[in-house]
Amino acid sequence: MALIVQKYGGSSVADTDSIKRVARRIIETKKKGNDVAVVVSAMGDTTDDLIDQALDIDAKPPEREMDMLMTAGERISMSLLAMAIHAQGVRAHSFTGQQAGFLTDARYGAAHIRAVKPKRVAEVLNQGDVAIVAGFQGINVKGDATTLGRGGSDTSAVALAVALGADVCEIYTDVDGVFTADPRIVPTARRIPAISYEAILEMAACGSKVLALRCVEYAERFKMPLHVRSSFSHRPGTLILPEGADPRSIPNLQ
Repeated sequence: MALIVQKYGGSSVADTDSIKRVARRIIETKKKGNDVAVVVSAMGDTTDDLIDQALDIDAKPPEREMDMLMTAGERISMSLLAMAIHAQGVRAHSFTGQQAGFLTDARYGAAHIRAVKPKRVAEVLNQGDVAIVAGFQGINVKGDATTLGRGGSDTSAVALAVALGADVCEIYTDVDGVFTADPRIVPTARRIPAISYEAILEMAACGSKVLALRCVEYAERFKMPLHVRSSFSHRPGTLILPEGADPRSIPNLQ
């Protein structure tokens, strides 16, 4: 049995049909004998829509209130996903960043994670249930909601995986892993089966948008294996591993 943290981005949970499909995938992973914790982004364009509404009201909204608003999108998707899993006969519990124990610095809009204390998430996993966590958010020492900035949900997933001692952190997106070029633009681009942290950091520094720098840096620091794959297929994606690690040791490759 493995402990797997899965992260689903906005395109993977864009509408209720997509959320139901993601719920089936989570249940499939669970039925293989794994414990599963999930980090989820806001649905589709929800975050952009919230920003537009805020700017329509106030051209320079207070940073604290913007972060309070920005956490709403992930709360919607986490609760709907928990409902979708429950509707398919498996127990699931959703948690905000605060409830999941994400403690950050006091910066609004681009906070850094200081600690993750996922006691309630671990309790749910120990019960044999699925835990769903809102990505991109935490709480500062004042007790205010904070957001993590670009790539925040990916960083949340890696940080949760490290805190739980997971075997792998799966990052689900709308492409089948990391490619030599953007496959949506370059049809001849090839998928890279496995790559080191150092190489993926170089790609990110050169403009690759597959993963944010902070996410990969966090994974490298704690040697957390990453598996970047598509939520729209069951093909293997790209493994991001410590130098010399054996890809065959990573669970849930199929």
